[in-house]
Amino acid sequence: MFSDYRSCKQLDHAGEYILYPQNIGPNLAIDESSLSCGELYTFVTNRDAHGGKGALVAAICGTKAEAVMAVLEKIPLVKRNTVREITLDLSSSLMLIARRSFPKATVTNDRFHVHKLYYDAIDELRISLRWTARDIENDEMARCRKEGVAYVPFRYANGDTGKQLLARAKYILTKHASKWTHSQRWRADIIFEFYPELEKAYDLAMDLTDIFNQKVDKDVARLNLARWYNKVDEMDGGQFRTVTETFRNHYDTILNYFINRSTNAGAESFNAKVKAFRSQFWGVTDIPFFLFRLSKLCA
Repeated sequence: MFSDYRSCKQLDHAGEYILYPQNIGPNLAIDESSLSCGELYTFVTNRDAHGGKGALVAAICGTKAEAVMAVLEKIPLVKRNTVREITLDLSSSLMLIARRSFPKATVTNDRFHVHKLYYDAIDELRISLRWTARDIENDEMARCRKEGVAYVPFRYANGDTGKQLLARAKYILTKHASKWTHSQRWRADIIFEFYPELEKAYDLAMDLTDIFNQKVDKDVARLNLARWYNKVDEMDGGQFRTVTETFRNHYDTILNYFINRSTNAGAESFNAKVKAFRSQFWGVTDIPFFLFRLSKLCA
């Protein structure tokens, strides 16, 4: 399988990039992945190949937009213009690459990265509340120590202390209520009673999921997301400012999901395959040879 490695036509630049223009199709995905010691490569893949033969279009060292575009421009423009849609995450750099390198393609931001952005904001809110609960508990312990009395922590009805309640809330705040166990539902009721801001944030997360799950056209989705955005914008807390700013900056590409309901799952699956392939060989010491082996499987 590897006997023709030394005669590989792309060997002289394999450490910098490899290209397979023949694998370009109408639906591409672009993402970043680490090969060794945090060294990032930009991968362009054909979604219709589902990670198999013909999936790999390009693997380019680094994530700098100008460097990646310079390599992709080695592919004839007439070939790049055949791409109709390209999916990616919320990276501004990847969006610039997609627009410049594939000018005829619709750029679609992955819905699951949109969800993750909002859930990260909820988790930041949960953590900030947990730090507040920790400070209150430490102050109470200091007071008891000063007064020479035993400290007995306050416990909620389910037995959790303030710190424990918020520490154990992470899973609850990312799952639909229908998937909660009895004890998790009890904990959720307590959380939402004492921390109404978390309940409001959670309800909006479920609303966002419902919006993306509805099979509606782009114009209807635009109205639904605008209403949702206004509710998030009214929430207190700087954690959600990143969410609202991201929506404001990438509104159209987020809405493009409702055209074909395309996601970047193919790119994430390809990245998982790269990582699994990498782990089989206990890491990557020779990147050109690793990419050669990867191309044998996916190009």
